[in-house]
Amino acid sequence: MKQNIFKSVADLRFAIFILLVIAAFSVIGTVIEQDQSIETYKLNYPLTNRVFGFLSWDIILKFGLDHVYKTWWFITLILLFGISLLTCTFLQQFPSLKIARRCQFFRTTQQFCRLNISTNLQHLSFSQLLFKIRENNYSIFQQKNIIYCYKGLIGRIAPIIVHFSMIIILIGAIIGSVSGFKAQEIVPKTETFHIQNVLNNGQFTLIPKVSVRINDFWIAYTKQTTITQFYSDLSILNVDGNEIHRKTIFVNSPAKYNGVDYYQTDWNILGLRIKNKDFSISQYPFINLPNSKEKIWLTWVPSNQELNEGLTVLIDNLQGYCSVYNTSGKFIGNFELNETLNADTPIVLMDILSSTGLQIKADPGILLIYLGFLFLMISTLISYITYSQIWLVQDKKKIFIGGNTTRATFDFELEFLKLVK
Repeated sequence: MKQNIFKSVADLRFAIFILLVIAAFSVIGTVIEQDQSIETYKLNYPLTNRVFGFLSWDIILKFGLDHVYKTWWFITLILLFGISLLTCTFLQQFPSLKIARRCQFFRTTQQFCRLNISTNLQHLSFSQLLFKIRENNYSIFQQKNIIYCYKGLIGRIAPIIVHFSMIIILIGAIIGSVSGFKAQEIVPKTETFHIQNVLNNGQFTLIPKVSVRINDFWIAYTKQTTITQFYSDLSILNVDGNEIHRKTIFVNSPAKYNGVDYYQTDWNILGLRIKNKDFSISQYPFINLPNSKEKIWLTWVPSNQELNEGLTVLIDNLQGYCSVYNTSGKFIGNFELNETLNADTPIVLMDILSSTGLQIKADPGILLIYLGFLFLMISTLISYITYSQIWLVQDKKKIFIGGNTTRATFDFELEFLKLVK
């Protein structure tokens, strides 16, 4: 009974069925937004207007379709698929490789009938034929007048490597699912933060207890004032506040430390720091204008205690200046850093306060996934090596010769014809 169970699990049809089920749920996980808030699902999948007539937010939350790749049933499917591959490897692939390594001598000439290509030769030197076969890099085994030859045995290893590489990928995916995390932080320049705003995490995730300081943030612009790149200078601090790692990151060039990646994703402008005529320093917060095609921020700098007189300040970049308008909406000029604005009340622009958006990710299984795909590529190259076999039987003055190959049949036929010529 155990043998029947193992044979059923190792069956190719069973593995394909499990793979199709995994693919179907992966499609569902792609179509339905993952790891969103309950309000998002209530808005997009209401009870009153079900998608496809049955899909609503309560079903999504009940069956875990909001985090498909972390559910117990999806991980169980992956484990079942891995067990099927492992069982197939030990019950089918290894025995097949063991058989291929054996010397499979033909004892009778009738056995040549089941080969892909065979013929019989007369008045041909047996030793000369063996020499030509040896020139084609065949390994030759002989018992008196019976010959068995093969080459490309390494090509038989490719299916085994494919199975093991897929198992490694599945293990890496499971480890990343149960112990990885993703967080998003918006941090003002010069501030220090801890990882708190975690968007999604696994059942066994451990958030690292390190703090990160944003030393600086800036944007590089072209001559046409278009953005070319965002930069954030980060320092990773230990529990004592000492710097243990520092790097300037930009888009597609994250900082990596202790298995955690810090990506540059977003930015924002928070406010202005202005020196008044009495040498006191004030900060004024910016608000982002809604419904605008481009990012534009606005603030109000009052010039009296009643707050009914003052300046409107607009900014849309971090090039060190902002545009100033009076109460009637008339453009006064550009207000640059360390410049004094001679308005009704003279003020000096000390700093433009900005913040950087960081995405923090950890995936402990990613190295296993990369390793699995490396072995998968190697197995693809190995699979191009053809496993070919040739049999010879000398019966009096006749030589019976035939052969088989796993692939590249036309090339093998040409090689065979050259041998018998």
